[in-house]
Amino acid sequence: MASESVVLYENLRSCSYTPFYLAQRAGLFEAEGLEVDLRLSPAPPETAQGLIEGRADVSFGGPMRVMMHHDAARARGEESPLVCFAQIVARDPFILVGRAANPRFRFADLIGPLVGVATDVPTPWMLLHDDLDRAGVDPAAVRRVMDAPMADNAAALARGEIDVVQVFEPHAEALVSSGRGHLWHRFSVRGDIAFTTFYTTRRFAAERRNACLALARAMAASLARLHAADPAETAALIGPSFFPDLAPASLARIVSGYREARLWPRGIALPAAAYARLKAALLAGGLIAWDVPYDEAVDAALCETGAPS
Repeated sequence: MASESVVLYENLRSCSYTPFYLAQRAGLFEAEGLEVDLRLSPAPPETAQGLIEGRADVSFGGPMRVMMHHDAARARGEESPLVCFAQIVARDPFILVGRAANPRFRFADLIGPLVGVATDVPTPWMLLHDDLDRAGVDPAAVRRVMDAPMADNAAALARGEIDVVQVFEPHAEALVSSGRGHLWHRFSVRGDIAFTTFYTTRRFAAERRNACLALARAMAASLARLHAADPAETAALIGPSFFPDLAPASLARIVSGYREARLWPRGIALPAAAYARLKAALLAGGLIAWDVPYDEAVDAALCETGAPS
């Protein structure tokens, strides 16, 4: 089978992106006739611009980015060329970790303590803001520390300088396994929310349709393998290439925890309800002003594994 080359951007390195890394290391892209050049984007704004200007073909990241791009384009009287497809991280991977144990966490418990909110990307705070609203808790009443990277907030919690942090893995695992933090809440309990998909330009999706379908099929195969394999096996396969500084046992616990939290779906369908739930949070938090229609931002045909357009 002749290979087709695709330049694939990742916004940032994250344990929640395990399905992508597994596809790379297990040869699942190659099995679909793809030669994937996986590159770390220099910055989130470059990801979208790089797709539009042809420096990359496809990215994986949040539909949040696609909605933001559509919202900004509409404000300028233009149309965004970006479209997303194939839900691969279905649920929110962020976790609340506190210095003290809190096995009966409620969102009202965030009023009073000093909280380090994840601000490396916009989605975590937007979703937490929406959770607080829905729980009848005023988000403005949360005592937030000055915005800082998650790694800095995790270190500050370990030093006893702040009380609660919102982080993703491996920061939560490091705090909990060292005894310096306690798991308060997994945001994955919120349910499916279209957290991570592929996205590309409409032009690429039309002109390189077979490549997009092959990417979708490879990810469906990766998700199936991820659900079937022992987490230690997955960790051993992806760890040396993507998380060389993370102990294999720690990565295995992270993979197991995320899998049990149903972070990764069984298939790549991108339900309109999950998209709408994410969009509602972005609208409520003021990150976007336009109710971006599903059909404007999602290529639904590419969410059906192997389905021709």
